[in-house]
Amino acid sequence: MYNQNRHTYESGIIGNCAYIAHVEKSTNISWLCWPTFEDSFVFGGMLDKESGGEFSIKPESGIKESKQYYVENTNILSTVIDSDDGRYKVTDYAPRFEQYERYFKPLVLIRKIERVSGHPKILVTCNPVLNYGKGQFEKFRGSNHIQYEYADVKMRLTTNMPISHIFDDTSYVIGKPIYLILTYGSPFEVPIERTAEDFFKRTKNYWQVWVKHASIPSFYQKEVIRSALALKLHQYEDTGAIIAASTTSLPEFPGSGRNWDYRYCWLRDSYYVLTALSHIGHFEEMEKYAAYIANITQTDRGRLQPLYGIMGQHDLTEETVDHLNGYLGNKPIRIGNQAYEHIQNDVYGQAMIALLPLFTDHRFRHQNHSFTEQWTTFILNKIESTIDEHDAGIWEFRNLENRHCYSNLFQWAGATAALKIAKQYDFPELHSRATLLREKAKTYIEDCYDSKRGAYTNAAGGSNLDASTLQLIMMNYLDPMSEKAKNHLCELEKELKGENGLFYRYLHRDDFGKPKATFLVCAFWYVEALACVGRLDEAQEVFKKLLSYGNHLMLFSEDVNDQDGSQWGNFPQAYSHVGLVNAAYRIATKLDSPAFFESLYE
Repeated sequence: MYNQNRHTYESGIIGNCAYIAHVEKSTNISWLCWPTFEDSFVFGGMLDKESGGEFSIKPESGIKESKQYYVENTNILSTVIDSDDGRYKVTDYAPRFEQYERYFKPLVLIRKIERVSGHPKILVTCNPVLNYGKGQFEKFRGSNHIQYEYADVKMRLTTNMPISHIFDDTSYVIGKPIYLILTYGSPFEVPIERTAEDFFKRTKNYWQVWVKHASIPSFYQKEVIRSALALKLHQYEDTGAIIAASTTSLPEFPGSGRNWDYRYCWLRDSYYVLTALSHIGHFEEMEKYAAYIANITQTDRGRLQPLYGIMGQHDLTEETVDHLNGYLGNKPIRIGNQAYEHIQNDVYGQAMIALLPLFTDHRFRHQNHSFTEQWTTFILNKIESTIDEHDAGIWEFRNLENRHCYSNLFQWAGATAALKIAKQYDFPELHSRATLLREKAKTYIEDCYDSKRGAYTNAAGGSNLDASTLQLIMMNYLDPMSEKAKNHLCELEKELKGENGLFYRYLHRDDFGKPKATFLVCAFWYVEALACVGRLDEAQEVFKKLLSYGNHLMLFSEDVNDQDGSQWGNFPQAYSHVGLVNAAYRIATKLDSPAFFESLYE
């Protein structure tokens, strides 16, 4: 579809729900934040090749060819390097498995190097940094390790390779398998080879059993599995939070200035994430995420923010880091995200419908019965107090406020969810309040309807169209089979559809000018909308095209350039993978419906 010169992220990710590391095809660890997703990188070559540190296993004679692949149905990554001296394989993984009735997920990164053919000579470089490249570790040489120290932070590289070759930067000919084990905070004081192999087997088994227990449709099953595995890595298991991406400041398109820090949890997007987790049948992750949301809504008695830190932190003050060059020279580098200050009133409805299963699904409701009325009342109070307000909207406009259709839609959905709870638990007062709020939200949504075009605009009194209004169809505010829904979709297509299935969020000017990149999750929403209105063949065709925008490992970015299919924005983007999973399930459900099979024989 596109030429091979399009920009893609030439890396994969590994992790264990405590951290995520990016492994380039060159073998370099180009991004790793320790001890948590939100801390400084210890390897950040993605943002600055000089100041970002390095952890690579490169051939002395240079790389002729490199290939990467995941061990099937796992988050274990293999990189095969060809050089003039021979071929070798690097296997990277983060240990994760069940032990002592809990999950073992240490801050340990294991790299295994194996000779495949010839006599490859390698140069192992391990130079971590701190404080976003400003802090340099002091190195201390041990008999089988290198100790890295900076203030009270300690890291250690333990290996069965002669330590002199690493410490003195000299090449080494691979013979028997080599293990490089990097730890944070604690030394690795157990047998190297035996422990690394045991961890590998147990980690491989953990991921393959996790996939086996997932509910995966037959429709593009392999791609859904990879997206599910990628999504799983973005959950910070200690608290249940799911981050948008593990990276910061990868530009939406070159020179755009739209370089954001996505290492946080967008409460505003919780409905989509929980829907995806529900689809794949992993209720443990769903419960943890729901508990994180419930904890925030119970403790934050003020206005709910669009996003929070992985520990539920409120203050995510945005700063710029000027000493780093940025990805391909793109600045600014942002740490923190000013969007936490924004007013986004859809967040209350998001929280309500996201947690609805905990109160109405009989598998969970017995655990939450005691605070159902209190929590539902709290959210309804928030919807009631904000429903008349203007806000920044889903796309977080920094200097623009409107009464957005999307915000009112989620107020409508939140009130609808409250009605279901009120009926099931017999809360008459809540039922009355929810009914009134639902009707008010509906009135505001209808204020956005442009009868001449037969479409809903992004805000009352405006003329701009917005991909977020696809949700009017997907959430059954509009009957998907109605002419109103079909006309609305057609108008969005005319204005926002790019080539080959891509979809723009919007095309009007915002705080940073006019967007030039498409937002990938919107394209997957488009697929869902097509399936909803009965255009199932088109939905399948567009879905297939969208798969071409993944990189060599089927990992998807936040944004895609409509002209050449290049990947941009933070990577991999959890919500792009959420979009893929939800779109695949939407299509699979339609394909599996009796009506579809009956139509085959008409």
